[in-house]
Amino acid sequence: MSLPMHKLGKLDRMETASVDELRHEQLQRLRWSVWHAYTNVPHYRKAFDAIGLKPMDINSLEDIAKIPFTGKNDLRDNYPFNMFAVPMKKVVRVHASSGTTGKPTVVGYTQSDIETWADIVARSIRAGGGSAGDKIHVAYGYGLFTGGLGAHYGAERLGCTVIPMSGGQTEKQVQLIQDFEPDIIMVTPSYMLNIADELDRQGIDPKKLPLRLGIFGAEPWTNEMRTELEDRLGIQALDIYGLSEVMGPGVGMECLETKDGPTIWEDHFYPEIIDPDTGDVLPDGEYGELVFTSLTKVAMPVLRYRTRDLTRLLPGTARPMRRIDKITGRSDDMLIIRGVNVFPTQIEEQVLKCRALAPHYEIEVYKKGNLDCVDVRVELKTGADGADIKEHAAKELAHHIKSYIGISTTVQVQDAGTLSRSEGKAKRVFDRRKG
Repeated sequence: MSLPMHKLGKLDRMETASVDELRHEQLQRLRWSVWHAYTNVPHYRKAFDAIGLKPMDINSLEDIAKIPFTGKNDLRDNYPFNMFAVPMKKVVRVHASSGTTGKPTVVGYTQSDIETWADIVARSIRAGGGSAGDKIHVAYGYGLFTGGLGAHYGAERLGCTVIPMSGGQTEKQVQLIQDFEPDIIMVTPSYMLNIADELDRQGIDPKKLPLRLGIFGAEPWTNEMRTELEDRLGIQALDIYGLSEVMGPGVGMECLETKDGPTIWEDHFYPEIIDPDTGDVLPDGEYGELVFTSLTKVAMPVLRYRTRDLTRLLPGTARPMRRIDKITGRSDDMLIIRGVNVFPTQIEEQVLKCRALAPHYEIEVYKKGNLDCVDVRVELKTGADGADIKEHAAKELAHHIKSYIGISTTVQVQDAGTLSRSEGKAKRVFDRRKG
């Protein structure tokens, strides 16, 4: 089901299709995806059989509402590979994202999935104004995170020159941007602001660089952030949307000609908005939780996956596919720290590994300049005391959090009994970034 190779300046068939043609294609692909998942994934067969649903009962796009939801817990319960619909010998790559129990949620790709993914990221870059011959600086992280390799393969598919810098090493980022003269950068918006600060520190005028386009994703960002990036750097700032459980970056992309929210590539991903409390499907234009069903994934199809992202579906403008509005928040308690998904219970798990620490903690998230910072306040167990013990426990916990979760934190170890206690639901997280 992979799309043909992109040709410079030309849209592919589904980007120019009528809405009726798009809906017809979606239905055919939906019926295939449901059959594929039911036939090859025990989790889906069990979920369907429990309510007496069969693949042949899906005869219209509206029938998708009959299908049970898939949540992150389902992926976690089937860790690592039981959600795969093909034998492992056909899986050419796995990626993973963090989960609340320390186990990541794992996703797999066949070779055809990798080709499809490259196609839609290439389509995304092209929708943003990129073309063959552009140099693209990729500052998303490489590895199990889908951002770096997703951007990389898509840029190559479009015919671009890729500079695979990955994240971190801000001074080196600036050096390569100055020396290699990329046309496009793909990175989180908060880290782009950090790069902008480093450009200022070195006395480099970003508006004199060839960089013209930033494709920013992996964390929510506002239109005010867009204005800041564009004014400071003299570039176009566009939003790319994705999540590893559905595919990775490239599920949706903002088009340069409209800049009015990411267009969902609906020929590959069918979107719904639901009431996060009742699960009822909401009409386009109403705010709720975003849900996706994959239409072309082979290794790991997902049916009605609850993203927990809160937004709304809007009519298509630059393309026939619908758009999503800016993500307003999440329907769960997940924090996004510099593009990394972090749950409070992950912090708790690491606290409990430290023998000197009591099972009480507070997490404070705030901005320092342009970057997210995290303070973790903990306390010693009763009977433990001394500056040396505090220092050792702080280093130990910071190391665990960095190793297992992937973020840097400042750990403050206090005396036993000093953190606030709750008689009801404990308030663990203080996110000072909001508002």
